[in-house]
Amino acid sequence: MELTDIIGYEFKNKKFLEDALTRVAYARENGISSDETMDYLAVLGDAVMDLIVIGKIIDDGVFDKGEITKMKIDSVNMSVFRSLAEKINLPEFVRWGKGEIRMQIWMSGRVSAECFEALMGAVYLDGGVDSAKAVFNRVSGEV
Repeated sequence: MELTDIIGYEFKNKKFLEDALTRVAYARENGISSDETMDYLAVLGDAVMDLIVIGKIIDDGVFDKGEITKMKIDSVNMSVFRSLAEKINLPEFVRWGKGEIRMQIWMSGRVSAECFEALMGAVYLDGGVDSAKAVFNRVSGEV
């Protein structure tokens, strides 16, 4: 099964998906520019996930700043993102460097979480916040 089938989103610009699935180590080993890796998308994806989760918390009727912050911290963290990455078998789709493969670096919660953030950044750039929300809801089982 293709990743796009799993997440329920078809990219208009396939380059965003390709970048989201390309680790810097793989790029270095294969002469690919670092501009074509997941790093920029992971930073963006982290912010997108904050936006989506905070919006959902407010939609659910929570308006206290402290409570919103606490709920966001519980929802937007490495453990949650790692779990979602594993749920969709994301590591199987990522282009890993040779050393990363030897070390099975995807077993690190931080690395798997970063891959999920990159995927969400790619969806956001390709389809906007509504597409990112739809993918997150599908992957997290909220829809």
